[in-house]
Amino acid sequence: MFDLGTFIEHYGYTAIFITLILGIVGLPLPDEILLTYVGYNVFLGTLSLKYSLITAMVGAIMGISVSYLLGLKLGLPFIKRFGPKLNITETRIEWAQNSFKAYGGFFLIVGYFLPGVRHITAYLAGMSTYRYFSFALFASIGAIIWTSSFILLGVFLGNNWTIVGNVFHQTSKIIWIALLALLIYFYIRANRAK
Repeated sequence: MFDLGTFIEHYGYTAIFITLILGIVGLPLPDEILLTYVGYNVFLGTLSLKYSLITAMVGAIMGISVSYLLGLKLGLPFIKRFGPKLNITETRIEWAQNSFKAYGGFFLIVGYFLPGVRHITAYLAGMSTYRYFSFALFASIGAIIWTSSFILLGVFLGNNWTIVGNVFHQTSKIIWIALLALLIYFYIRANRAK
């Protein structure tokens, strides 16, 4: 975090914007900690709350849009070409697309709050050919809620802003274990259905 902190201290809003784009596209950056640190800088008076919120929201929306375009351009053609070798059939692709069309808005909003998940929701939306207007609407709502929550949390916590890093470090482990358990469950269930 010290390198990101120095980056933000030196380049301010530009650093927030660039870091969020790269973090949401998929670089392993601690986005929640970054946003809380931004809030801490607002608490200190070195950054403006208004401009921090706007910059973070725009950066998050740009990052998730890039991920959507990557999923749209690279995802589905790749899956259709190599999917059968991995036992990914047209039926499964169609099921994934229909599921995302039905629940995609929920996944996009909630996905921001799940470390690691926000990186793939937009990619899945693009891969599932989820309508761009719906994607942009839900992704923007999620970005506004997510960035505002963590920046305001940093302002509220003030000098205790580092608590968020510890909580998210532990929470992300639990989330990944739960996701792995779900994947194993669905894999076993799919193989039994055969």
